[in-house]
Amino acid sequence: MREFHLPVWLGAAPVSHAMVFALLFFFESIARTILLTVVPLQAYRVLGDAQRVSLLYFGAGLVGIAGSLTIPWLVRRLRRRRVFSLGVLAMALAAVMFTREDTLGLAAGLALMAFATSCLGIAMNLYVMDHIQRRDLNRFEPMRMFLSASAWAVGPWLGVWLAANVQASAPFVLTMASSAATLGFFWYLRLTDNPAVASAPLRSPNPMRYLPRFFGQPRLRLAWILAVGRSGWWQLFYVYGPIYAVSNGFSDVEGGTIVSVGSAALFLVPLWGWLGRRYGLRRLLVASYGFAGILTMAVAAMSDMPWLGIVLIVGAALGASGVDGGGNVPFLRAVRPLERAEMTTVYMTYRNASQLGPPAIYAFLLRTFELPAVFIAGGAMTLAMAWLSRYIPRRM
Repeated sequence: MREFHLPVWLGAAPVSHAMVFALLFFFESIARTILLTVVPLQAYRVLGDAQRVSLLYFGAGLVGIAGSLTIPWLVRRLRRRRVFSLGVLAMALAAVMFTREDTLGLAAGLALMAFATSCLGIAMNLYVMDHIQRRDLNRFEPMRMFLSASAWAVGPWLGVWLAANVQASAPFVLTMASSAATLGFFWYLRLTDNPAVASAPLRSPNPMRYLPRFFGQPRLRLAWILAVGRSGWWQLFYVYGPIYAVSNGFSDVEGGTIVSVGSAALFLVPLWGWLGRRYGLRRLLVASYGFAGILTMAVAAMSDMPWLGIVLIVGAALGASGVDGGGNVPFLRAVRPLERAEMTTVYMTYRNASQLGPPAIYAFLLRTFELPAVFIAGGAMTLAMAWLSRYIPRRM
């Protein structure tokens, strides 16, 4: 029997369990999204051009992916609740580093943020797999995304608005306060590990022992690649969307508004989830990736009409929100229970990989070409994900 020590008011019904985890994702999203537009614009202002910003994110991705592969060892040593707590503290410390507003602060802050995201993502996904039945995952993912959408819709605009109208450090202070609230809510829930998994024989924390195991399974490999593509597109949107706006004469607040409006498409995730259940996850992902990829590539043709380019970027976000309707379901349906910690650790590196591969490609392109080349490359990558989505099993 699963241990799930929740306050009495939460009840014991599976729907309540799903709502609790969705709320936890919501609180964590608030802390992250406040800085979503602030940091890329700060990096663009400090470093001076988009290529250097790409190199900065590439370096942060290297540190983040190395740190994320140490998390199985941390989970075994500290248990999930302390790993989650460590992630929240790393996020708060990242906000402190960003207040320096220099290259060192940016590099340290992005590396800490990448590590924090890995800690939180891995810990929360392990809790989800312990306490939510496999048959309920198709309903939980849209619920999680819908509750998080409000944070993603407001946070990017609010962060730059606070920096422009209150004080430059205001968004970083708010992130620290939100991190404290997230940690308080988490410890109030008193979540526990699944005893069957927690008592399983300890495996070696050496990543080389489970990396081949993960990528040797076609369904896990496909889930990871599709997740990299999904995260890579949103990374392009959050970093280069505001830079595109500011470099074409729009203000920082307008750049943040663009990101917030595009992120508001996540409110449609329950609709996409229903369509995925009705017509199949494979069809949903093929259509969503394809729509987002075509519109992203079209941005490059709008150099003389940047306002239309912004409309296309926001429209592509609408398509990308359809991908989030399926969320992590391909992975959650494929992973084996006793391999959750190790396989989840590898799977969650998709976030770091999306901050590693695409920025490296963009930095190379920006040595020769202008910013629109980023949208051509990102759109092509997204179209490739549409083609790969054809290999998702029909029964999903």
